[in-house]
Amino acid sequence: MRKSLVLATFALICLFSCSSKQSATTGGSKISSKRTLAADFTLKDENGASVKLSDYRGKVVLLNFWATWCGPCGVEIPWFTDFEQKYKSQGFAVLGVSMDEDGWAAVKPFVAERKINYRILMGTDSLAQLYGGLDSLPTSFLIDRDGKVAFPPHIGLISKNEYLNEIQCLLGDQPANSMPVESASSGASAACPAK
Repeated sequence: MRKSLVLATFALICLFSCSSKQSATTGGSKISSKRTLAADFTLKDENGASVKLSDYRGKVVLLNFWATWCGPCGVEIPWFTDFEQKYKSQGFAVLGVSMDEDGWAAVKPFVAERKINYRILMGTDSLAQLYGGLDSLPTSFLIDRDGKVAFPPHIGLISKNEYLNEIQCLLGDQPANSMPVESASSGASAACPAK
């Protein structure tokens, strides 16, 4: 009985964040007092093409750091696939940055199996440092059309509706002081942060 309780507790911890260190998670969409420019980078995609974050200026970008072994990351992937499909025509893009130590050997089969429709890049330790060290996965940043981080980073698993609210806010699909019906119960802040 005690062993089952310990295993259940461990499973719950892993469900919400894959972490090597304890870190704070963001609770709700806190309004940032001032947006800061997202650190630019150039990484390779699975075809060997170079991808620069700055090439996505003019689009709203969900930058997601993840790994194939991370359970909560696997929960988010179908959401991000849906967002990419639904909002791509409105100037939205998801960039998934894999932090897998096994590289493309682990990532390519995972991407094919999950039918991921957004661009996957291979991350580096130096990129992780540019984005605060990434003590936990998943860690995601929402970047506005000007290339600025619009909300505090999401560390660990948050609700789909919180992402949806922030994406719609940045795409201009909703007035800054209203919340989409889907997000009404999420407790997320409805206001877009000031630029």
